[in-house]
Amino acid sequence: MLELRSINTYYGNIQALHDVSLTIKEGEIITLIGANGAGKSTTLMSISGIVPPRTGEILFHGQPIQDLSPDRIVALGICQVPEGRHIFPDLTVAENLDMGAFLRNDKQQIEEDLDYIYSLFPILRDRRNQPGGNLSGGEQQMLAISRALMARPQLLLLDEPSMGLAPLVTRQIFEIIKKINRENNTTIFLVEQNANLALKAADRGYVLETGRITMHDKASTLLADKDVQKAYLGI
Repeated sequence: MLELRSINTYYGNIQALHDVSLTIKEGEIITLIGANGAGKSTTLMSISGIVPPRTGEILFHGQPIQDLSPDRIVALGICQVPEGRHIFPDLTVAENLDMGAFLRNDKQQIEEDLDYIYSLFPILRDRRNQPGGNLSGGEQQMLAISRALMARPQLLLLDEPSMGLAPLVTRQIFEIIKKINRENNTTIFLVEQNANLALKAADRGYVLETGRITMHDKASTLLADKDVQKAYLGI
């Protein structure tokens, strides 16, 4: 579904990604783990067109997208849930979800998708007329994921979904992520500092260190790797 070929991304003269290459197959959950500042978020922003790579290729279903604007990438079926959630705090929950469906005109399917989201996150139905800024951190994360789902993405990019959340809420969010993948066949690319939870949820994983991919394997294999355990799992 998605392939990165030797991606090099810069912020001004500072190189953040060095020849990053990876593949994501349809229906998978792939995770990218690494320390703070490793370039995980930059990888997602390169895919979504927010920080385009200076060199290299990004292919979605075989077609290059690295030169497309972010809105065109969303229209193709790639949607990102950003780190820190970035919901619209002054808009209601319902209005935030409407924004997720901005590029769509299939009203009947939008209503069905809304019902599905409310079944995933019943608290959002209860609070649909409240401003998004009044929600708790966990509820805002649920809203951010739901807003992205309203775009009906084929590929969902999740950037640190557990950040700032209580352990119980984090586990709930990860169960929902697996459910979305399983029920909708939505492919998920997950960037996450909680490597233990991420690798347990994923099919495969990549390790990113100072902008370079240093390991790639089945998630279960990475979980058992002593170097990964020492560096990222606290074992």
